[in-house]
Amino acid sequence: MKLVELLAQAQTKAQRDKIIAYVSSQQKFDELMTVFMQGPYRITQRAAWPLSYCVEKKPVFLSRHFTSLVKMLEKPTLPVAVKRNLLRALQFVQIPTRYQGRVANCCFTFLTGTEPIAIKVFAMTVLANLTHQNPELKNELIPIIESQLPFGSAGFVSRAKKVLKQLG
Repeated sequence: MKLVELLAQAQTKAQRDKIIAYVSSQQKFDELMTVFMQGPYRITQRAAWPLSYCVEKKPVFLSRHFTSLVKMLEKPTLPVAVKRNLLRALQFVQIPTRYQGRVANCCFTFLTGTEPIAIKVFAMTVLANLTHQNPELKNELIPIIESQLPFGSAGFVSRAKKVLKQLG
């Protein structure tokens, strides 16, 4: 069965797991990325969920796709589900130096904006991971997190405390 046919079916955990099992090589991941980037919207949305799990399982798969991912992340009209899963995937990889500034800008925008909690939490984690190579980001990240703690949901507060502890 073709990947597009799998993605056209109802979106369930079982279907997600079938797609993850199908994507067993770089070639098949590249196919998933192509389908993800080309759309249409519903297919892109359905591809985003298994894509993030494939990256979690095998982070190296993402290495040749940073240019297109960052461009997509910078789109102001990016659907919430796609944004959430892109950020989820980025928390599992080492972001190449040349993309770190652009990714950090996106993540700070998401963290300080009116995004849903999951997007803020994943953006916070990506930024915390970026501080390993860019310690100066801590000076921006810590005050933002601390300012949002009193108003955050339980999920946000839980992740914020872990990130603040990690940042020292």
